[in-house]
Amino acid sequence: MSPPVIAPTGAEYEQLRTDAGLVDRSGRLRMTFIGTQAAATLNGLCTSDVLALQPGHGQYAAALTAKGKVLADVRIFQRAADSFLVDVPTAAGEGFAAMVRKYVNPRLSRYADVSASVACVGAAGPHARQVLAHALGCSPATIDLLAPFAHCEVPFQGESVMVARADDYGVDGFDCFVGTAVSPALREALLASGAVPASLAALEVLRIEAGRPAWGVDMTDDTLLHEAGLDLLDAVSYTKGCYTGQEVVARVHFRGHVNRVLRGLRLASPPEGETRVFAGDADVGDVRSRAVSPRLGAIALAMVRRAVEPGTVVTVRSASGDASATVGALPFPA
Repeated sequence: MSPPVIAPTGAEYEQLRTDAGLVDRSGRLRMTFIGTQAAATLNGLCTSDVLALQPGHGQYAAALTAKGKVLADVRIFQRAADSFLVDVPTAAGEGFAAMVRKYVNPRLSRYADVSASVACVGAAGPHARQVLAHALGCSPATIDLLAPFAHCEVPFQGESVMVARADDYGVDGFDCFVGTAVSPALREALLASGAVPASLAALEVLRIEAGRPAWGVDMTDDTLLHEAGLDLLDAVSYTKGCYTGQEVVARVHFRGHVNRVLRGLRLASPPEGETRVFAGDADVGDVRSRAVSPRLGAIALAMVRRAVEPGTVVTVRSASGDASATVGALPFPA
């Protein structure tokens, strides 16, 4: 089923581009991994070098099938020497949890689904750090210098909130992992500090503009890591030890290339339904996420043949007819 066309209002979009929006990502899967073998366990499941992490830092990574296809894209946060929090998109949660149950020995690394007990709320936008610092009652300097996926612990109403840098939407952003009993109070504090609830439509447009693929839409368990561009998002280490799907990833990286890649499209109007991409008479791919950006107009992410370079004018063909589009590199222009 083809994804719908996303079209936020200009005000919803500008709130995130120029100020700060409240973002609730509690629908994602959150799992903890604890024990002396937790790092080694995650290192064998994911494409990033988990053994190189230190407490207070994090990584973007992928979990792959044995054939090197993307089962899930994940965020890995090391909270303490033997304690990790892993955050997974909603659509990929079931597949990742099944992988954990299949491969992880709980006697070596205790794992638990904490999605029901730990919420994830935060702020995104140029003023996100000021809004969040005010809501938490801490200095902006506490979170100001956090690198991507780095995190710190901030006290709030008797609990410790893990604040993590999250720039997934191409703007400044922070996610707060907090107990569900306290999350409503943090949400209210963010609203009182100036954050406006971010619409899902506006967040989707920013995600597409940033060239970040969404699991279940732009990539699935039939997509290679390099096809989705996850290697360009620092999701893979080529020097670490073995992990599921490593042979395929290494072969693509060291010996060749993939035949298709994710590109951006600029269109006159967004296509509806299943849409193919043609270069001349050749069918070269398909359109995936699509949206109307208040700033850029109709845009989309498309999986196309690698030979279709940025700048190429193509034809998008859907049930509503043919239209021209221009292929672009990702992310879209800021």
